[in-house]
Amino acid sequence: MEPATVIPGSTRDLDALGLGGRPWTWWDGGVEALAVVGGRLATGLRDVTADLAALDSSGFWAVVLPFEGDPVCARFDRVRPATPWRGRPWQGPPRHAWTTSLDESGFTAGVAAIRRVIAAGGVYQVNLTRRLSAPLPPDWSIAALGAALALGNPAPFSAVVQLPDQGIHVASASPELFLGRRGATVWSSPIKGTAATADGFLAKDSAENVMIVDLVRNDLGRVCASGSVEVPALLSLEPHPGLFHLVSTVRGRLRSDVGWPGLVAATFPPGSVTGAPKLAALDVIRRLEPVPRGVYCGAVGWVDADRAEGELNVAIRTFWAADGALHLGTGGGITWDSDPAGEWAETELKAANLLTVVSPGPARTGQRGAAGS
Repeated sequence: MEPATVIPGSTRDLDALGLGGRPWTWWDGGVEALAVVGGRLATGLRDVTADLAALDSSGFWAVVLPFEGDPVCARFDRVRPATPWRGRPWQGPPRHAWTTSLDESGFTAGVAAIRRVIAAGGVYQVNLTRRLSAPLPPDWSIAALGAALALGNPAPFSAVVQLPDQGIHVASASPELFLGRRGATVWSSPIKGTAATADGFLAKDSAENVMIVDLVRNDLGRVCASGSVEVPALLSLEPHPGLFHLVSTVRGRLRSDVGWPGLVAATFPPGSVTGAPKLAALDVIRRLEPVPRGVYCGAVGWVDADRAEGELNVAIRTFWAADGALHLGTGGGITWDSDPAGEWAETELKAANLLTVVSPGPARTGQRGAAGS
């Protein structure tokens, strides 16, 4: 079997790592606890904690921050470059098996409700999402799913975390960086603006992005040295499988009295998947979304506590297994200029390539509750 390609999560540019564009490869997953993060395979689970202060101690950690619920920080004793995937290939549920927590009429009604809140002055932007779900196939493996995604939907901040005893089974093909850290330097690269073609962006896309950049500047400003927060990249165009994004970067110098707990507390959940103002947007999300987000829109990644380094993605384009089902979230930022039908189409666009990779066969069409039609 040919190994699947993995793009390291530690950079968007392979040449910057001195790899000359050579792909990383996968691992034999089995059912043991493991993580593939930053292009590395971590095995030999030592301990698991919900205390983010552990990330300032020692060792190499895989980190899962659900949108709701307690953090999961898993320290591993063995870390090495990922090796070829030797397990069975992923065999996913059929495409027609996927259903959605909000159908088109429900989602567009939510867009209209958010526009009413915006008109009343309650928010500027809200990220509205829906959950796609399908029964888990027999003999499923989140590691095999991760390998399939790495081949069919490579992403700069991909991650797989498998912690069976904690019920964590996550395969992320995220294109977005929530938090990066190298010593005192911290940064975030929010994505706002999605189009099928490089010239297909609307005025609302850049407006969304700038709003979230302001929010991220404010979040990082709470824990960074005064005057150190800057925006080295604004509205950069990035290609990804099946679509294009607008991406900005906000960077600052972390204060000496702040560690990972303070940094996460100031910035989580990511502004790009909540809205602005963040607390008001979260209140709207709770009222309009019928199911919890789970790990979706949270963060997944790694921390090297010995080096005070790490990267946490925004857990979009992310699958997770729970309660006998495989789940995938999709959504988008809603502003006053949003067109309900267009916003629905954007959620379909974001999920389309992922579902093609993970599930064979045609989608159902014209049926209430069908996903990816």
